[in-house]
Amino acid sequence: MTHLERHRTERIGWLRAAVLGANDGIVSTASLIVGVAAASAGRTEILLAGVAGLVAGAMSMAAGEYVSVSSQADTERADVARELAELSAQPEFEQRELADIYVARGLSRDLATQVAAQLMAHDALGAHSRDELGVSDIMGARPVQAGLTSAATFAVGAALPLVSSLVAPAPYVASVVAGTSLVFLTALGALSARTGGAPVLKASARVAFWGALAMSVTAVAGRLVGAVV
Repeated sequence: MTHLERHRTERIGWLRAAVLGANDGIVSTASLIVGVAAASAGRTEILLAGVAGLVAGAMSMAAGEYVSVSSQADTERADVARELAELSAQPEFEQRELADIYVARGLSRDLATQVAAQLMAHDALGAHSRDELGVSDIMGARPVQAGLTSAATFAVGAALPLVSSLVAPAPYVASVVAGTSLVFLTALGALSARTGGAPVLKASARVAFWGALAMSVTAVAGRLVGAVV
């Protein structure tokens, strides 16, 4: 009988970007709408602010994630290139270094030396990249994937409070958007926790708390600005 293992670390690249994008889309757009509504703005101004926030936020998330993850990828490539040069110049030293890593992880010196020798013979760069540098195919940086995932999930997240503001009665836009956004955030926290194998209740509470705090602060700021204007 074949035993199939599904490890959640395989999802970490796109999951982090997806959760960040959706969470930021809900929180930033909901906060923007609540803040503008608290300033006694009309529905047209509220919708305009929401749409502008959605478009600008999605582009910002795409650019920010792409640049950030590209920097990580550049660092990984530089480390791997340096390791390749060291393997070419000092293969014996690199083999002893690899053996030391396995000894530190609990293997005996003799066994660690044998393992290091066999891995070096099979794929020296792969062994050092994985065990010395911590760079692997699963955990490696993927800038395009991160940028597109963040932009798409931000837009989806931002659309939720925007739709809520469209269907809410004019006098209750701020309350409806805040309430539904907290529901969305709680559901997002639960979904991301379940996908990643983390505790659902803790993740949901954490996401909802910070979303509520952001909307509360923005509502106060909007009310203060509206009173001054």
